Amino acid sequence: MSNPYKTRKGGATVTVFVPYDCQNNCPFCINKREYADCTGFSLDAIIESIRTMDAITPCCDFVFTGGEPLANLEALQQMLDAIPTTHKVYINTTFPVQATTTLEEMLDFTRRNREKITCMNISRHLQKYVEESPDEVIAQIACPTRINCVLYKHYPAHRLPEYVERFLKYGIPVQFRYDYTETTPENLYEEENDRILQDLRSMFTYKGLDGCRMRNGFHFEYKGLHMTYHKTLPYSTIVETDENGVTYDILYDIVIKQNGDIHSDWTGVPLDVEAYRHVVFEPYDLHVINGTIDF
Repeated sequence: MSNPYKTRKGGATVTVFVPYDCQNNCPFCINKREYADCTGFSLDAIIESIRTMDAITPCCDFVFTGGEPLANLEALQQMLDAIPTTHKVYINTTFPVQATTTLEEMLDFTRRNREKITCMNISRHLQKYVEESPDEVIAQIACPTRINCVLYKHYPAHRLPEYVERFLKYGIPVQFRYDYTETTPENLYEEENDRILQDLRSMFTYKGLDGCRMRNGFHFEYKGLHMTYHKTLPYSTIVETDENGVTYDILYDIVIKQNGDIHSDWTGVPLDVEAYRHVVFEPYDLHVINGTIDF
């Protein structure tokens, strides 16, 4: 670490890579190569790192990703149990059809943990890359849900209204996502040449924009359904000098890897844990930029 740390009030979001793989091969997934060799993956080490981050920032958000978090419900339960109720917990999942775990077992998991899981983000894309569980099953998930859809390369834009209608019947909000490996500081807020944004504007009712240094959300409405178009940078540290001349590494995301190592960014930078114990907090800079976002 070259600079002292700063983060938003409550602490940087902690993303946990589960120590087991998925059966999927989505073309835009950059995590898959990390699971090619599972040597050194450790559930115990991850749980210890979860406890470390809880001790430093007892109100930060946790996100579980992978891999497929629901591929090992016993291990996921142990990780959830290590997180006190002061934290919000999100799970990124395909809610997959699996050979070793039934859909009913996964639904039962959400019932047991409905008070623990803040939101389950379900991947459902315009092009199918995996064997998806039925929409009727997704509608039975006991905790709050949101659909995540990456609009990847030459996506079929004409299918967007039909896609949204698919989840409108269940009242499940949809988040469209830009391929974040292509996001830069220059195009994060660029609108005129953003094909996805223009497609969404032509089909749905634009409501407003919120954002911060790192990410943003263009909000839309369709027959009462809330939709967001989300863009984020492919890294999570902003280097910035304050009015007193002090330069900080401003952290938005912290990553717990499959072996329990803690990183301060998605780009493989180790977190100086002892330095983070003395992190400086600032107000979260996410704010409404235009429009009215009252969902």
